[in-house]
Amino acid sequence: MGLMGVKMQTIPSYLADYEELYRKNPREAALTHFREAKYGLFLHYGLYSINGHHEWCQLKEKIPVAEYEKLAQKFTAEKFDADAIVELVLDSGMKYVNLTTRHHDSFCLWDTKQTPFNSMNAPAKRDLVAELSTACEKRGVAFFLYYSHGRDWKHPHAPNNDEWGGSARPEYKPPESSYAYGAEHDLRKYCDFMAAQIRELLTGYGSIAGIWLDGIGVPLSGDYQKFDCQKLYDLIHGLQPQVLVSYKQGLLGTEDFFAPEHKAVKREDGKPMEICTTMCPGSWGYCAEKRGQHLNADQVWEKLRSANRENCNLLLNTGPLPDGSLDPEDAEAMREVGKRLAKA
Repeated sequence: MGLMGVKMQTIPSYLADYEELYRKNPREAALTHFREAKYGLFLHYGLYSINGHHEWCQLKEKIPVAEYEKLAQKFTAEKFDADAIVELVLDSGMKYVNLTTRHHDSFCLWDTKQTPFNSMNAPAKRDLVAELSTACEKRGVAFFLYYSHGRDWKHPHAPNNDEWGGSARPEYKPPESSYAYGAEHDLRKYCDFMAAQIRELLTGYGSIAGIWLDGIGVPLSGDYQKFDCQKLYDLIHGLQPQVLVSYKQGLLGTEDFFAPEHKAVKREDGKPMEICTTMCPGSWGYCAEKRGQHLNADQVWEKLRSANRENCNLLLNTGPLPDGSLDPEDAEAMREVGKRLAKA
């Protein structure tokens, strides 16, 4: 795909109905679209899907880095179907989709040049971000990119437990030999790595609707200024002016919208808010033992109505199965809600 930057002339397909405003102010057009969208699909898919335990299985089970890496050899994504995902979005009455490009385990779903730990080097040999970007652009669906910022359980210079608390990394005993410690640890190297990856995502994958950062508990546990997030936000806006930035409930307050988990948070700045929640109780990634316990259509309907009553969007998560296919239980409930929305 071609380079997309501040000089782009073609309006993103998802903003086609906001062309006049887009010509004047791309980000204002994107904010207006976001406020009116009301409802989106969240997808947590990665190596953790193969285990089917929980997206935090590496930390919770203290799986050594080298052992966890072996899951990449089983990552085929053979039934990951970008067109089917977009069809689900449209059938469900949603306006946008958000994909985990890189979760806390640091495995990347695109052809990144910053690390070999990605889907192109797995048996899948596919760039899932590119596939979903193309499908979204074709159907006028806004494409948001989840990106783990505060946590990374592989990069040697990612936030460590000594400075950033016990939830930053797994507590390995003996200590993980691939991590940098003490004077050798340099958070700046990790921040540069993230900036380089986000630059890739915003220059090689068409028009992106938003960058959705996660892992806020880590920078909030120490001197968050060390992450220099405003510089990152400015980079994002400079690369694609319509892109919206969020960092959960807000780290600096300069984010374009806020995305707390499960319920709204009180703010007085009038910025848009999106409540993210998951179909699977207690897990965002695929969890085999929770099958049959997911939200049903009535529960989803009430969560959507509740969020909208609070003037919030609902970002509803499903964890694709290990092979990348959509969870049929979740898809059925979401489509039923879509039918209700069509009649409302």
